[in-house]
Amino acid sequence: MKITSKQLRKIWLDFYKERGHVDIGGVSLIGDGSTGVMFNVAGMQPLMPYLLGKKHPMGTRLCNVQGCVRTIDIDSVGDSTHCTFFEMLGSWSLGDYFKEERTKWSFELLNKVFGFPADRLAVTVFAGNENVPRDDETAFYREKSGIKKENIYFLPKEDNWWELDRGPCGPDSEMFYITDKKPCGKNCNPGCSCGRFVEVGNDVFMQYEKIDDNKYIPLKQKNVDTGWGLERLLVFLNNLSDVYLTDLFVDVIGHMEKTLGIKYGEDEKITKAMRIIADHTRTAVMLIGDVNGILPSNVGAGYILRRLIRRAVRYARDINLELDEIIDVAKIFIEKVYNESYPLLLEKEEYIISELLTEMEKFNKALEEGRKEFDKVIFGIEKHKEFAKTKGEVVPDIISGKACFRLYDTFGFPFELTQELAKERVFDVDEEGFKKAFEEHQEKSRTASAGTFKGGLADSSYESAKLHTATHLLMAGLRKMFGPQVMQKGSNITPERLRLDFNVDHKMTPEEIANLENFVNDAIKKEIPVTYEEMSISDAKKSGAVGVFESKYGDIVKVYSIGDVSKEICGGPHAKNTKDLHHLKITKEESSSSGIRRIKAILD
Repeated sequence: MKITSKQLRKIWLDFYKERGHVDIGGVSLIGDGSTGVMFNVAGMQPLMPYLLGKKHPMGTRLCNVQGCVRTIDIDSVGDSTHCTFFEMLGSWSLGDYFKEERTKWSFELLNKVFGFPADRLAVTVFAGNENVPRDDETAFYREKSGIKKENIYFLPKEDNWWELDRGPCGPDSEMFYITDKKPCGKNCNPGCSCGRFVEVGNDVFMQYEKIDDNKYIPLKQKNVDTGWGLERLLVFLNNLSDVYLTDLFVDVIGHMEKTLGIKYGEDEKITKAMRIIADHTRTAVMLIGDVNGILPSNVGAGYILRRLIRRAVRYARDINLELDEIIDVAKIFIEKVYNESYPLLLEKEEYIISELLTEMEKFNKALEEGRKEFDKVIFGIEKHKEFAKTKGEVVPDIISGKACFRLYDTFGFPFELTQELAKERVFDVDEEGFKKAFEEHQEKSRTASAGTFKGGLADSSYESAKLHTATHLLMAGLRKMFGPQVMQKGSNITPERLRLDFNVDHKMTPEEIANLENFVNDAIKKEIPVTYEEMSISDAKKSGAVGVFESKYGDIVKVYSIGDVSKEICGGPHAKNTKDLHHLKITKEESSSSGIRRIKAILD
């Protein structure tokens, strides 16, 4: 079945409208702070309050096409499948129909509407565990709808279960297309990574309420959340293996082919660059042109946008594509590809183009100077290697942290770019050395301009004070999660972000990071006053206050309390109430040194 993206959106919405659903449209790509992420990363995310029980003003049967942005794997963009912006085809039942109708309609879409042969369709179903029984009901309805029994696979919780820390949750059932690849073995199934099974959609059945890690009870309002990826469906429906050959990209790829005089796919390096330029430009257009549009900056979502634009420019330079050509790519997305589905882009076209061009020109200038200096650094290392070789010594292929920092500080050369260029030249970079040089520079700047401030703060601004309060909440959460032995081992706070070091003996899992974020944001939502008392160190300890740096305080100390959540010996300053923090997002969790982990976070 040959189909365009515009046709696919219409087919999806019409199918569900015929079955009593209301098209609720999409929402902003930019996170509003209520869901814990910078961008909307899934179609169901904006509907979370209604999945949790709030009544939706447009009813109990809903559908839409929602734009999403995921940037955790920016470095993977350049292959044939990864995109930072994508669209989710969604439909929902809020306490209305359940498994029988959902499985029937999913099969009808795949088989009767999209034309997938029934014997090429496979599904997975929750296998059950000690807390929740096997989902035989979904398996029964899947077979009844038309899926062959031998193509129904029961998989464990990590494959077929959706939940948050607490609240509504339940089994999901994923749908797969069976390719022509041979089975990888006797137990080959959709949980394999062999490529025989390719996911095309997912139905989530919210039928339980999670009370704690070992207790689940039936949910009063049962919901269905369905999310299918538009780009992925386009690839299959058009018998392609490359998302950049769909109608979403074919015009911009064709424009670059004409400009460069080379066909897409003929040269691996140029093909990768074309993909990166197309993807990053598309996402930049969407973020700037969004109803809550953002601009490039050095923090938060603005930094992600800046990184996307600059990465597009960097790859365009590598294949001799001028900035004007990137602008032409942006115009194709605005005027032709998304003119109907995202009409706001047309209204904001002049603004989008202006901001894109400003950022690209700014970076192009910095890149020109920085690239020359980078080449000088490599040349210097090569010369040093030659000299060392005459003396029987070996010099490693590594760019020092000091050199990386000079490129960043003097020439505005992003550290990520230094890493990418170094990798191409088969060189390593001293990341820890860069961090150390960066921190030393910050310390010198602070000492020279305003002296040393308390609590690891770079300045005494209220933004820094709020982030300082956030470190107290993070520490309270860490101690609750991992035990009272967890202590703060250092911090560094600027008006834009916080950095917190602490002793935990393992890399935190995504689930642990999410739980920590939720702990802090729950405290923020409770609007807890931040208070302090002055007392002796001994009285502070008796009161249960946490503190590891007593020697830097006098006999009388300040003890800051955030309700019953946190109580610490601290010199301040702090926010007046947790509500002033608005929302915390952990941007990175990494190793600081042996046995010490480091969290970086922002308030958005």
